[in-house]
Amino acid sequence: MSVSRDAVARLLLNRFGSSSVLLGEDVRERPVSKQIVSGCEALALLRPADTQELANMVRFCVEHELPMVPRAGMTGLVGGTVTSPDEVALSLERMNRVVSVDRDAQTAVVQAGTPLQAIHEAVQAHGMQFPLDLGARGSATIGGMLSTNAGGNKVLRYGMTRDLVLGLEVVLPDGQVMNSMYSLLKNNTGLDLKQLYIGTEGTLGIITQAVLRLFPSTDDRHAALCAFESFDAMVQMLNLMRAHAGPALSSYEVMWNAYYALVTQPGRLRAPLSRDYPLYALIECEYPERGQSAQNGERFAQTLQTAMEQGLVIDAVIAQSESERGALWRLRDEVHYIRTLSPIYSFDVSLPIGQMQTYLRSLRSELQARWPDAVFIVYGHVGDGNLHLAISCGGKEDAHTVEQLVYEPLAAIGGSVSAEHGIGLYKKPYLQFSRNPVELAVMRSVKTALDPKNLMNPGKIL
Repeated sequence: MSVSRDAVARLLLNRFGSSSVLLGEDVRERPVSKQIVSGCEALALLRPADTQELANMVRFCVEHELPMVPRAGMTGLVGGTVTSPDEVALSLERMNRVVSVDRDAQTAVVQAGTPLQAIHEAVQAHGMQFPLDLGARGSATIGGMLSTNAGGNKVLRYGMTRDLVLGLEVVLPDGQVMNSMYSLLKNNTGLDLKQLYIGTEGTLGIITQAVLRLFPSTDDRHAALCAFESFDAMVQMLNLMRAHAGPALSSYEVMWNAYYALVTQPGRLRAPLSRDYPLYALIECEYPERGQSAQNGERFAQTLQTAMEQGLVIDAVIAQSESERGALWRLRDEVHYIRTLSPIYSFDVSLPIGQMQTYLRSLRSELQARWPDAVFIVYGHVGDGNLHLAISCGGKEDAHTVEQLVYEPLAAIGGSVSAEHGIGLYKKPYLQFSRNPVELAVMRSVKTALDPKNLMNPGKIL
């Protein structure tokens, strides 16, 4: 920078005003990340009111060689929003509207700072649903979920975030606005440019608006919690549900005993089944047809009955009302009880289902060999190969060792160090276990071509 930090901060304030620029204590009161709730060190926090103001801010930052770090709902877990004193934070919190809902086209146009729950509520009023869902729906914004290509609870039926997006508006690293706000399901006209910006964590540009795919809303959902004696039985049940329910199977969320026991401790959530089973699965089917709820419920119950007769399921409870369904989902969603453990190391990995049991057994053995009292908690979206691990052992100085134990074995079994949380800062050293040297070189080439000054979220991912 050709002028001092303080002078640049004053220039920002004079140029864009106090509604759009926060400085000093107003910045330090903001969170660093989900885990660190205050103490943001950014030179300034910019809050554009619209796309044009953001584009002007980006041009200002380019002129003064100011690195920019986009922020969303601050629910990320990989350090993607960590900001240094020489960087500016860019928050789209004021760009938080559902612009339009088109029931005929089954699309919605939303600004990037819109919380997921607000999108759900807006489209529900039109008899539609946006099926992306996760536990942090009240604070996670669509821009943040686009930046990490979030997965959530219904990937089995609807796919990842990138599968639910038709168009994007993006402010590029030089301040130009790329308008790719198409609402077409079919658009084979060269490079699908929106995919460059989904899952790249704001390192190539800043998403400002999106055209989302919608689906007809339905109240015809049937959920059950099932218990299993073994991993093999749980996988066989997944295959049975796929065969019997087909595309209606929307969720298959598995909880190992340590997780279920933790969230159902006295004073926490009620345990609808015994706390002593090795494995549990929250299974949900979602049917779009109208007027067939009773028949679909009978079919769902019959599949569970078949599974029990075959010895796959040893105990089960079927939700008989929306409140009971909500209670089952709270078992899976209220993961905050994991934070009662200290220290806690959390991981989000994916791997082939056929490799899970061996991987988990080996990892547990490695952890307990070093820390005999290690707590090892496993849960996740097993139907799409995604496991969440929470490990409590040793001290903070052992973090790197634990990370190495979790990530390194994934290389040999075709796994990923990040299923849905992104790479950010914290997973960057381990990206080599999931991407080969040629892939990494191509990724660096794309970054250099689109952001030659390396001002967009520098140091993240690569």
